Amino acid sequence: MKHTISVLVENEFGVLSRVAALFSGRGFNIDSLSVAPTNDETISRITLVTRGDDQILEQISKQLNKLIDVIKVIDFTDGSGIEREMALVKVTAEDESRAEVLRIVDIFRAKIIDVTPRSYTIEATGSPAKIDAILELLRPLGLKELVRTGPVAIGRGSKGWKG
Repeated sequence: MKHTISVLVENEFGVLSRVAALFSGRGFNIDSLSVAPTNDETISRITLVTRGDDQILEQISKQLNKLIDVIKVIDFTDGSGIEREMALVKVTAEDESRAEVLRIVDIFRAKIIDVTPRSYTIEATGSPAKIDAILELLRPLGLKELVRTGPVAIGRGSKGWKG
């Protein structure tokens, strides 16, 4: 099962490497990772996606909470958070496929951010499922290059961190 975890940490040197070492040292894989300061410059939010059953997630949370720089661990797997991801996608745009690419971009409310005689570069944002869906439609048209951020998450309503 996929788990999206948000970890609030002190914004200090070496914190990310300690979190990553915790995962690798225990044989857990990180599918995606995003780190940035919060509205409080002394605190950063690490959003990571990992896979495992509930027992593994509980072990991960306990180990994260033992790290001295960790303030709070929030699990958004239960649907209590809003997840968004961004992808930059370069696709082939020959004469016969240009109109189809533009239709797909319009349907998904994505944006064309660069045009060359043989390609379009598209910016798409949304839930990970939405990104997967647009990629599925673009792939047969000639996917040249892909960059994804991985999801970032924030709690719905009152769920989350109150700082």
